[in-house]
Amino acid sequence: MRKIAAVFIGLLIMNACYADSPLTGNIGVASNYIWRGQTQTNDEAAVSGGIDYAHASGIYVGTWGSNLSATSDDAGNTTTQYEEDYYLGYSGKAGPVSYDVSYIMYTYPVGKQVYADFQEIDIKVGYGPVTLLVAPTVGKESDPANTGTKYESDMYMNITAKFEIKKDLMLGLVYGKYDIDEAPGTTNSKDYSHYQVSLSKGEFVFAYDVKKPDTADTTGVADAPRITVLWKKSFDL
Repeated sequence: MRKIAAVFIGLLIMNACYADSPLTGNIGVASNYIWRGQTQTNDEAAVSGGIDYAHASGIYVGTWGSNLSATSDDAGNTTTQYEEDYYLGYSGKAGPVSYDVSYIMYTYPVGKQVYADFQEIDIKVGYGPVTLLVAPTVGKESDPANTGTKYESDMYMNITAKFEIKKDLMLGLVYGKYDIDEAPGTTNSKDYSHYQVSLSKGEFVFAYDVKKPDTADTTGVADAPRITVLWKKSFDL
């Protein structure tokens, strides 16, 4: 996986040197890192950033990272985790229909006992203000302590819609559903749905998230409706 990540970074550098298409960077600050309806930072703030290269043909490659919640090992040492993503994709249009297909690696490099890395294929189809996403998991890191067993058939889907309610002020709506693959015979399902309503203008986003059922999420924090404020800035490199 580290070798694949190095290839992604190499493609970024190579394309930046030999092509005219834009290389861009981004930085963001959020009061809470909400991903698919769940907090990833124990309801604390997050700082994120990334680099993207988009070729005129529709091919793009990029990397993105963010801090996550702090975790403790068996010795009581606290480490602040972080997320490091790599992706390669192709986007375009066929008449009024837009499409985007990408391969994404979600990696969590801090902490040898964190076996959380996984990979997805994301397929997006858009028409007008509405976009449908289907994202099956295609690979997962296995935990040797659990005899290497891993369940790889997770499926995430959402439908989003964006509307301009006044000049440059956008209303966003999201409904998502996560089907989590679990051991055969498991009765305590981790499947859930989530909803989001947001207002955005320029670099500013104000979002309201709800997850159902409101059980504890992957960080162990009980769920409740959450309000998040996000600022994100993109720039040419």
